[in-house]
Amino acid sequence: MARRRKGRPINGVVLIDKPTGISSNDTLQKVKRLFFAEKAGHTGALDPLATGMLPICLGEATKFSQFLLDSDKRYRVIAKLGERTDTSDSDGEVVETRDVNVDRETLMSCIEKFRGETDQVPSMFSALKYQGRPLYEYARQGIEVPRESRKITVYDIVLHRFDNGEVEMEVHCSKGTYIRTIVDDLGEMLGCGAHVTMLRRTGVAKYPYENMVTLEQLNEMVEQAHREERSPYDVLDELLLPMDTAVQDLPEVNLVSELVDMVQHGQPVQVFGAPTEGIVRMTGGEERLFLGVAEIDNDGKVAPKRLVVFPQ
Repeated sequence: MARRRKGRPINGVVLIDKPTGISSNDTLQKVKRLFFAEKAGHTGALDPLATGMLPICLGEATKFSQFLLDSDKRYRVIAKLGERTDTSDSDGEVVETRDVNVDRETLMSCIEKFRGETDQVPSMFSALKYQGRPLYEYARQGIEVPRESRKITVYDIVLHRFDNGEVEMEVHCSKGTYIRTIVDDLGEMLGCGAHVTMLRRTGVAKYPYENMVTLEQLNEMVEQAHREERSPYDVLDELLLPMDTAVQDLPEVNLVSELVDMVQHGQPVQVFGAPTEGIVRMTGGEERLFLGVAEIDNDGKVAPKRLVVFPQ
């Protein structure tokens, strides 16, 4: 007997404007319930304090969420100078208070040092794992464990405001960059300490900021649909972006129908004009139906890596 589905086999990406005060996983579960989705996954956690863009992949789109995890991010951050906390943000406890004697020229000079590729040691209050457990679990028990530094790239960092002991900046950075750690390191450079009081993710990959929706908006859309005696899914599903938007930066390889059938059975195929290496986005036919992603193998063939499963 076939197992009953626990949700709809709905596919796509919805851009949620995560509120402050709840975790990314809580946000994910709320969205999954509203859409009654069979599968859902987010694309890089935001701290409970943080707000902003949280792309949530539904259904088959979850297979390509890793590409959004690996994408560039943009943030707006406000830091308070003079106080250092154990979590590097205002959710933590103040562990040190120091006088602030910082001028704008010194601040600008220190900020510039973060530009480009650097090594960053992740905060103990992060979701990175050590021996199978997230670092924040050790931190909450007062245990400090060794962390390896990681290469990060800050493509751009702009100072927007410096007054009343507050610094407001905009940061465009690579995957795996901890803004809290940048702020903590900046505070130590300035000799006064600092922590994050506001953090907002304004961009993930090339997704448009204006396409974000809040949980409140989603709930209102559902309630409105019920008042109008319509299916809420008719309204919610219109918000979904195509699942291939998660891999829009990959080069496209378009396959003729004969080759489509072969790759859907997991067979590598030779495609004239395909890249000679790397990961590619596969489409089929003139309608350019998204099929999944592939890797160019050692024989120069397009070898399927992750495929969209279409309903029978």
